[in-house]
Amino acid sequence: MYTNKATNETLFAFSLSYLLAFSYALSSNKIIGINYGRVGNNLPSPDQSIESLLSIQVGLVKLYDANPEVLKLLAGTQIHVSIMVPNEQISTVASNQSMADRWVHENVLSYYPSTKIRFVLVGNEVFSSDNQQIWLDLVPAMKKIKKSLNKHNIHNIKVGTPLAMDTLESSFPPSSGKFRSDIPSQVILSLMKFLQGTTSFFFVDVYPYFPWSSDPTNISLDYALLKSGNETYKDPESGLIYYNLLDQMLDSVVFAMRKLGYDDIRMAISETGWPHDGDIDQPGANAYNAATYNRNLVKKMTADLPLGTPAKPGVVIPTIVFSLYDENQKPGPGTERHWGLLNNNGSPIYEVDLTGTRTESEYTSPPEPITNEPYQGNMWCVVDSAANLKELGPALDFVCGRGNGTCDELGTGKDCYEPVSVIAHASYAFSSYWAKYRSSGASCYFNGLAVQTIIDPSHGSCRFPSVLL
Repeated sequence: MYTNKATNETLFAFSLSYLLAFSYALSSNKIIGINYGRVGNNLPSPDQSIESLLSIQVGLVKLYDANPEVLKLLAGTQIHVSIMVPNEQISTVASNQSMADRWVHENVLSYYPSTKIRFVLVGNEVFSSDNQQIWLDLVPAMKKIKKSLNKHNIHNIKVGTPLAMDTLESSFPPSSGKFRSDIPSQVILSLMKFLQGTTSFFFVDVYPYFPWSSDPTNISLDYALLKSGNETYKDPESGLIYYNLLDQMLDSVVFAMRKLGYDDIRMAISETGWPHDGDIDQPGANAYNAATYNRNLVKKMTADLPLGTPAKPGVVIPTIVFSLYDENQKPGPGTERHWGLLNNNGSPIYEVDLTGTRTESEYTSPPEPITNEPYQGNMWCVVDSAANLKELGPALDFVCGRGNGTCDELGTGKDCYEPVSVIAHASYAFSSYWAKYRSSGASCYFNGLAVQTIIDPSHGSCRFPSVLL
């Protein structure tokens, strides 16, 4: 799909036309921020976390709520802050101005200006959910938040909403960028009009890891990791030359907005990064690649002359890396829990300097992976050795309750009935369920009770169902 060919064509010329657009972005160490998610049960305290943010000289921290303790601890620091109206509160805020005023009073005025709140993000990847009422309430909620801020003469806090790449119906080639047709046009157009009218940003969550890992044969890993070299792609429609996958993805958003007549809305990256670990069936998820991607990202975004993208050269793109820590309670595939820059004791998982002042020679890199190739062979899903045994029984009941023959072989007298233990039965059930439903999106996680293995757990006449890659 993303076929890359060597070229000697000259890099696009830089433009400084947008450099003065937003004073926040002028200082290079204010361009790079970090996402501080807290979906884990082993994370450092907020107090320790703020100390870590200060120690790594982060310019901006993005929260997924407006946590009072965190906001109080950030008071008096030079760290800029992005807070969020959670998805479940959008419709309430949109319902009337008094509810929006109340939200702003409780979550902004209680801390501002001592805490340098710079963004209020309304919702998180709203169009990735099936709740179409929230789609309709999104912009009304944003307007009411902005109106409340204006009433208090607060004009340096931008209101926006972070959207995932799945907001686009088409993203390749970049010039084909187009918003999804199932999202009502009045919703997208009102969003564009609001962002333009308030000189806010189009916030996008963009992860080159995912398109690369889904098609590693046709997409160069170096191209996805922002490595400068001979890997390029030429958009057949626009003629623009691309040197990395991130720019391709960003420009697909630019072209989608352009098709609606909005070419002057600035972009910001609300999430990006690379996983440092993952499941067996997730290629390229390792610390070496994560370090490479994030170091190259910082280098690109903190360049003395802003690089922008081929469709928007010379623009500053505020960028927020995902994430501060691994979040061990996130469901789904293994990569979901392994995006952190820091261990839960505050030490770095790998070295990266978010200020952009460190040179490549000053880094100590993690060992290169043996392979980044996709695994080929059989995989099973079994009980994790660290699993809480008290939770296995309910999980086993849930899995076997799905029917469809998932646990038939665990019946009395069947091949997998013995040994009669919750661990043995749960391992079979997890493997059987995963093998049946993986194609429908099931993962080998089961609330942290299961892990993938390439060692066949079958025994005697009991054959465990497997996934074959």
